[in-house]
Amino acid sequence: QVQLVESGGGLVQPGESLRLSCAASGSIFSEYWMGWYRQAPGNRRELVARIAGDGITMYIDSVKGRFTISRDNIKKTVYLQMKNLKSDDTAVYYCNSWPSRSVWGQGTQVTVSS
Repeated sequence: QVQLVESGGGLVQPGESLRLSCAASGSIFSEYWMGWYRQAPGNRRELVARIAGDGITMYIDSVKGRFTISRDNIKKTVYLQMKNLKSDDTAVYYCNSWPSRSVWGQGTQVTVSS
């Protein structure tokens, strides 16, 4: 059974940093790509970053240079280091494979506000 548990979110001021973690169980981590997604109020869920099993990474333009995705294949954990956070980064953040499966975790709230 697939289970995804995200953590590490919080309330920060613009310019600050956060590190998100996602612990995966079940078969999902065998997927080649794992990704971080986010959903802001009133918006659709969007893919923010993804990482292949061999470490190849891809990011959306708005987070390039600020976010870094990484994975620990032994711990079955995916991380998202976020620096220089902006108010537009405010959202609930989720992890999943890419393409995503139908099962989602509860997400972790990131709020960037002064």
